[in-house]
Amino acid sequence: MFKYKAVAFAAAMLGATGVANAEVSVMIPANPGGGWDGTGRQAFAAMNEAGIYTEGVNFTNTGGAGGTIGLAAFQNSESGKSDALAVFGAITVGAIMLNSSPVDLSKFTPIARLTAEYLVIAVDAKSDIQNLQQLVDLMKADPGAVPVGGGSAGGVDQIALALLAQSAGIDVADLNYIPQAAGAETVTGIVNGTLKAGISGISEFQQFAEQGRIRILGITSAERMEGLDVPTFKEAGYDVEIANWRGILGAPGMPEENAKEWIARFDKLNESEQWQKVLQTQGWEQYYLAGPEFGKFIADENGRIGEILKSAGLVK
Repeated sequence: MFKYKAVAFAAAMLGATGVANAEVSVMIPANPGGGWDGTGRQAFAAMNEAGIYTEGVNFTNTGGAGGTIGLAAFQNSESGKSDALAVFGAITVGAIMLNSSPVDLSKFTPIARLTAEYLVIAVDAKSDIQNLQQLVDLMKADPGAVPVGGGSAGGVDQIALALLAQSAGIDVADLNYIPQAAGAETVTGIVNGTLKAGISGISEFQQFAEQGRIRILGITSAERMEGLDVPTFKEAGYDVEIANWRGILGAPGMPEENAKEWIARFDKLNESEQWQKVLQTQGWEQYYLAGPEFGKFIADENGRIGEILKSAGLVK
């Protein structure tokens, strides 16, 4: 387990009454430098710059097991607190099931879904496979002979491939999915031939496509992304739309008044120029949903991802 603490801004500032405001504690259940880390720190930096929340922020990084280690610690130590938040995302939902984690997302306070990154599937630039249909045809003929690399087992990469298989009438349990440590490792496998294809977030693959090392066949967005000449899975005839979303949870049992206050702050953040700049710079899609509606989305994702993992034989 890797832990890291930092105070992002100056110590808690005095409010209008002259009384110091308590700083917010933010659990980032991943190591520094990744997507969750960037989401949490960039969100609060933009919130500070916009004057929405200018008090202190105490970040804690506790990585491991798809976020379940950090969230379990958060669930145990921060329940009932008014200013305790956690970053998490789509990966967490499957990781809880795969790791038989005690984390129960339904007990947390849903605050805001912030961003999304759509997934792409790619092959070697020199491959005879020119489009998604040709790749699917190969998988239909012999799924085991088509090794596809992606992120951790049970994560959004594997789930996206499973959804594609289901849409194409391929038994998910027959897929030859090979987890990789990182997007760059997936690209290496594609290029050296150990992988027939790879799937990852667009930010992981785009640079390699621009370098001419890989060919992107499709993206999991509902519509084509501006500035990216890549067809969607739906264009190829496969009803697949999925994003690697990231968001914010409040502590289990957070007082309702505080939850409403944090939701209002993230509402303002989502509409701010400062956050729009962050989204553009980071290449993140705006994917905002707050409060109870976000809670319903999490519950729906839990059911959908659970069924996919069961069909893949990963969970019972």
